[in-house]
Amino acid sequence: MKRQAHEVAIPVLLEVGDQVLSHFGELLSKAGFSRIVLCFGEGIRPLCEPQIIKSLTEQAQLEVLDNRDVLDNSLESIASIAFTLPARTEAIVGIGGGKGLDIAKYIAFLNGLPFISVPTSVAHDGFASSGCSLYVQGRRTSVPARMPYGILVDLGLVRNSPIQFLYSGLGDILSKIPAIFDWRFEESLGATRVNDFAVMMAKKSVNSIVRMPYTDIREFFFIKEIVDSLTLSGIAMEIAGSSAPASGSEHLISHALDQIMERPQLHGIQVGVAAYLMCLVQEHRVERVRKFLGETGFFDFVATLGMKREDFERAIDLAPSIKPSRRTYLHLPEMREKALHLLRSDETLGRILT
Repeated sequence: MKRQAHEVAIPVLLEVGDQVLSHFGELLSKAGFSRIVLCFGEGIRPLCEPQIIKSLTEQAQLEVLDNRDVLDNSLESIASIAFTLPARTEAIVGIGGGKGLDIAKYIAFLNGLPFISVPTSVAHDGFASSGCSLYVQGRRTSVPARMPYGILVDLGLVRNSPIQFLYSGLGDILSKIPAIFDWRFEESLGATRVNDFAVMMAKKSVNSIVRMPYTDIREFFFIKEIVDSLTLSGIAMEIAGSSAPASGSEHLISHALDQIMERPQLHGIQVGVAAYLMCLVQEHRVERVRKFLGETGFFDFVATLGMKREDFERAIDLAPSIKPSRRTYLHLPEMREKALHLLRSDETLGRILT
């Protein structure tokens, strides 16, 4: 039976460039908003609040109905904020990293309001996706929300974020390579149906960055490409109706590490290492991934973190239980054995893990 096309939500407002915050209010005003609520992530307010407030109130005459810090990503805390918003609120604006944006995104979702995503770092594709990572009854849980109505990225702000966030973003981008391979593998087993348009978008998100010439990952145009690639990844997931085009066995390893490690590393750092490992297991685009992660300095940075091979060994065994409904490479016992062998024998992994 033929399947009908389904509706896909993509951002209406997209602005990526230098000095975006200086005309922040103008962008929101042109989009038709006049009364908004601001949600700042932890530690973000000193970085950009004066510039944002000036642009909103002096240049565009928007009314800021509430201006708050959002720190607690438990569902209970988010609900208490969501159901006490000013009645005339037209949009929720989230400014910050992944945690702060997820909180603001879910507040908007619970109220049926547009969400404007303003990332101050690009450690993963969450700023451009419909998903949130929240604590529900004390457990970290991925929950669905809605795609951002708008994405506004000031590259000057992102460029000045700590270098580990840029490496994390690169790791998350590269993870699409084994993720797509896993998704195709699942389809070959009859476990799912791949959306080819979502695959195309996810591939574009990787290829545009790995083929781009650069001399320093802090270059303006390279950072813009990171933002564009992660945005395409978010849209690919929306097209697919799941995280499959951007999240496969490498993400399962990272989620398992979150449970195993006392102090997990940034999501994209863990995913980047796991993506390289899974490319080895899948025997797919290994040299491309090794070259890119080597030349950007990703591997050298990881080598300074003291990540343990033993933790990855445990994570490989735990990974299938993270999403038992999936059928990735790591859901096969023989592929877990292969991953464990490569974890111990690969020269690059031997250098970056202790």
